Amino acid sequence: MAFLRALSAGVSGLRNHQLLMDVIGNNIANINTIGFKSSRATFSDLFTQTLRGATQSIGGNGGSNPIQVGLGTSINTLDTLFTQGNIESTGISTDLAIQGSGFFIVKKDGQNLFTRVGTFQLDATGKLVNPGTGAVVQGKVADDAGVVPSGTKLDDIKLSLDKKAPAKATSTVKFSGNLDSAATTGSTFPASVTIFDSLGNRINLTMTFTKAAAANSWTWAATAPSPATITAGGSGTATFKADGSLDTFTYVGGATALAMDPGTGASTLGITLDVGTPGVFAGVTQSQGTSTVSPREQNGYSYGNLTNISVDQTGRIIGTFSNGTVITLAQIMLAEFNNPGGLQKVGNNMYNISGNTGTPGIVTAGESSSSTIVSGSLEQSNVDLADEFTRMITAQRGFQSNARVITSSDEFLNEVVNLKR
Repeated sequence: MAFLRALSAGVSGLRNHQLLMDVIGNNIANINTIGFKSSRATFSDLFTQTLRGATQSIGGNGGSNPIQVGLGTSINTLDTLFTQGNIESTGISTDLAIQGSGFFIVKKDGQNLFTRVGTFQLDATGKLVNPGTGAVVQGKVADDAGVVPSGTKLDDIKLSLDKKAPAKATSTVKFSGNLDSAATTGSTFPASVTIFDSLGNRINLTMTFTKAAAANSWTWAATAPSPATITAGGSGTATFKADGSLDTFTYVGGATALAMDPGTGASTLGITLDVGTPGVFAGVTQSQGTSTVSPREQNGYSYGNLTNISVDQTGRIIGTFSNGTVITLAQIMLAEFNNPGGLQKVGNNMYNISGNTGTPGIVTAGESSSSTIVSGSLEQSNVDLADEFTRMITAQRGFQSNARVITSSDEFLNEVVNLKR
């Protein structure tokens, strides 16, 4: 009977508008869920019953259109909308947000999953995890020199909180200042600097300049306290041009650097003493005035303890050490998909791949991808509350209208039943 078609269409409308309301309700429920991506439902019409087919134009008669009656509605798609959510600062360095289309890769129960939620913390073993699920962030762990391995092989991000930065032996000491051109022969001026051996031991190196009898010429000699012993290149001559700039700087015996045995069990030191560039009025100069030579820079340091970690926009986890050195500890990698809409939700704001996502591309944020990582921030839900309330109204009205179709069809059927009276 024809009225049964209307009843069926009305029922399908009720069912699908209820599903639409379920989607809207879930979106609103997750308005404050970190990294949540809203969904939408779209409808399509059901199979259409053809009462009369179309006819062609024959002879002098025109053609006719088909006569078809629809049988209701069905769900066409339930889409996840991966639009960017607002990024809000938290001030916690391990809170991370993604600006762009990438996903964090986390391992849960031996399986790689994908998420936009960056509420990460270090657990008791030093692994970077989502504390709510225990899922371990995936990436690459750097070697002791801070070099991140190439390729796409992923490992658990695990940091050694007792990691130390090794000491570095001094190899260059730079001096700057001025030697008094009016100084008398035999006048001396010392300049002291603290240097480091390969074990991080501090050594006080003193470089003493002595005015020579020859014009614009000074001799120099380096000394260090016991147990250190200078074995070569411990003295020499510095001459200056007429404009006061450096002319030559030589080491005794034709040496090219100062050699020192620290006497501590550390490696022998080879130190270049840099007092300036010949012909350039910089570094150590000779002009009339007070002698003020002092060390400007030396490149050695002792070992350091890890004091702080931070994450840059490429996902590199950088350790800052008490000796002032900065070393890359690991790098968080991202995944990107040809079709992120094909991802399957598995709960806790995590997704798994499906047959329609394509193979995930393992990328480096800000380098091989346009996505970047924002440290100390979290991505908020992308639910638009005003839009959801508007859709709620249309869903309610659609449900109400389909209910009226059912009650009206029932009244028609009731009149048909009453025809026998």
